[in-house]
Amino acid sequence: MPPPDPGAHPGRDADIGTSPEAEALFGARRAPAPGPGPVSAPGGHRGGAAPGAAVPGPGGRSSADVAGSAGRGTAEGGGGYGAVADPAADDRPVAVPGTGDRAVAIPAAGGETPAAAGGGAHSVRGDELVGDIEGWGPVTTTVGRFRLVPVRLDRDLAMIAEWMNEPAVAAFWELAGPESVTADHLLPQLDGDGRSVPCLGVLDGVPMSYFEIYRADLDPLASAYPAREHDTGVHLLMGGAAHRGRGVGTALLRAVTDLVLDHRPACTRVVAEPDLRNTPSVSAFLSAGYRYSAELDLPDKRAALMVSERSLRHLL
Repeated sequence: MPPPDPGAHPGRDADIGTSPEAEALFGARRAPAPGPGPVSAPGGHRGGAAPGAAVPGPGGRSSADVAGSAGRGTAEGGGGYGAVADPAADDRPVAVPGTGDRAVAIPAAGGETPAAAGGGAHSVRGDELVGDIEGWGPVTTTVGRFRLVPVRLDRDLAMIAEWMNEPAVAAFWELAGPESVTADHLLPQLDGDGRSVPCLGVLDGVPMSYFEIYRADLDPLASAYPAREHDTGVHLLMGGAAHRGRGVGTALLRAVTDLVLDHRPACTRVVAEPDLRNTPSVSAFLSAGYRYSAELDLPDKRAALMVSERSLRHLL
């Protein structure tokens, strides 16, 4: 379904719901909830197959084939976590996933993505629709040095699948199971036109979170709220209990929101739609400067529409 005409609802939010869940979270004034706990915003199955189905990849490989051969890469194999210096910052190397010969496939909108070099590795930069996330670089946050690194399936699948099987994550992402289930979720994004880019969140050189940066105005979500052109969406999960409940999620949400607004000048707001039952996630978005805009009835959940406006970013 094409997104609504962004000019049809200038500056208007969808009506705010009044369900018991919303009242419990926000009360009459929609005040921010206390500090964040586990952060997990479901990504859904946009354009993908049902979980567990074999999805053909480049070269005719299915997700089951990929999952059977994927794992954490090694430095010797070219898929390890090397140190990459940030020339725009200090001289201290920042360890991030990937090496100098990182395989990247840049898809053309509406076209076919070629298989990336280097043993069939998949990666996507989504320059045409989201931006060159690979080039956004590291930023300093209150919890450490952070950067987004586009996912490479051969290198990252095992780790992401492990996170998807953690109870706090599985309850909302609903992608628990063998690696092929996670591969089914990743492949349509990696082999798509770049409107959704899956990324690792790397903090002080350690991959510890998963993000999806996507064009919300080109997503089915756009039919559920008054979307504006270039609205950019964020999904995330925190991998491992050690990073949950300590404000890390809030700090990284602020960082990612700033990265999107800094590098996507046409984007006037960043949106998210966590499950309304996921109180820690909603709380983290509120603490990161997002405002609660509406309740959305989506196919797989009742969601809280969270919005961060460019015009208010220095006030919240």
